[in-house]
Amino acid sequence: MNVLWTSDEIAQATGGIASDAFEITGVTFDSREVQPGDLFVAMPGTVHNGHRFVEQAFASGAAGAIVSQAVGGPHVLVADTAAALEALGRASRERSRATIIGVTGSVGKTSTKEALYAALDRCHPGEVHRSVKSYNNHTGVPLSLARMPRDATFAVLEMGMSNAGEIAALTRQVRPHLALITAIAPAHIESLGSEEAIADAKAEIFEGLEPDGVALIPNDSAHRDRLVKAARRHADRIVTFGSGDADVHAVHAVSAAGGGSLISAALLERELTFTISQRGEHWVSNALAVLAAVEAAGSDVAVASLALADMGGLKGRGERHTVEIDGGEVLLIDESYNANPASMAATLKSLGEERDVTRRIAVLGPMRELGEYSDQLHAGLAPAVLDAGVDRLILIGAEMRPLAEQLVGKLNLDLVDDVGRATDALLKLLRPGDAVLVKASNAVGLAQLVERVAGGQLCST
Repeated sequence: MNVLWTSDEIAQATGGIASDAFEITGVTFDSREVQPGDLFVAMPGTVHNGHRFVEQAFASGAAGAIVSQAVGGPHVLVADTAAALEALGRASRERSRATIIGVTGSVGKTSTKEALYAALDRCHPGEVHRSVKSYNNHTGVPLSLARMPRDATFAVLEMGMSNAGEIAALTRQVRPHLALITAIAPAHIESLGSEEAIADAKAEIFEGLEPDGVALIPNDSAHRDRLVKAARRHADRIVTFGSGDADVHAVHAVSAAGGGSLISAALLERELTFTISQRGEHWVSNALAVLAAVEAAGSDVAVASLALADMGGLKGRGERHTVEIDGGEVLLIDESYNANPASMAATLKSLGEERDVTRRIAVLGPMRELGEYSDQLHAGLAPAVLDAGVDRLILIGAEMRPLAEQLVGKLNLDLVDDVGRATDALLKLLRPGDAVLVKASNAVGLAQLVERVAGGQLCST
């Protein structure tokens, strides 16, 4: 593998002192993820201090470490390891000649980031870098920057937030050439208080735009004009995507054989007909956002669109499992990673569009960080559940009681205390031909249900 950093470069970037000369090919702050040749950053932690795991990291093949206290093994000694990681990320961004695309939004940012990576990588194989998982916060963003190969042509970096001001700090590290907002929804409304405040917090991504930067904005958002106004202060060019009069919009979008959609789209410079493998109307918007970014970045949209037809589901974000049970199979749709009102409604609609199924079953857990709006927003999911034609509903926890109260007598439902009981209830009622949607905020732990139910899976798609 190519050398990512030398010890001298790390010391210069962080202001630290190198104990030995070494070269590294990767960076991590999780000792469980260390691969041979990695740099291990011993981060301070609220539960465990990373210095406790330096020896384990070296045993796993780490070539060096960033530490704030002397250790055995090659290292760079710094005063503050978290600050050192941020400094290393800034140095990576400074040396890079890549076109940087920043992605944020209340809904779909990780999925869109992955789709954009796949699209650009189809055009430029091996030349595209991205943030992995949901490394989108004050530690994940500098880590993703520090990992960026020095010869990358493109980089797609995700930015998230819980409070105002957080994305402003991240985007000034990323310094994107293109800044994309996927959608605005009442995620984190508990701390921000209103959707308008959420839109303002997401719009902070434009503050880091490089000169001649491009802002990509969802045309269908109720906060479109607010986002456009914010972008005008920083962007050289604004591109909208979605429906209606959007700069990039779908002329026609119909269901494709085998799921997904066949889309004819008017792009910035041309029209294009393409297929996406992902199901649901929200993925039409995501695909338009991806192609708008690809075209604005000067890459080949026709080649990029081929990747959208090949994308599989992401773990916790739409991954589909075919599970064998007595007498046949069950479709398990894993949306266990995150949930807010907009994504709940979108995935429930997708469940309703599943064909060739015997029953539609939804296992739904709470949407977190809704504060005083929690009861209202949970109860507000009732129309989406009914419109989806859900035959059986399993709800988890007291936060779902307002939804249960809206649906009593309208469909068969169970309100259970925890994920274990939900799993037991689901396993008892499964029949061949069922389609099961599993969705909640990540902290609820519905991934455990997916792992247990999918234990007999034949394949994933």
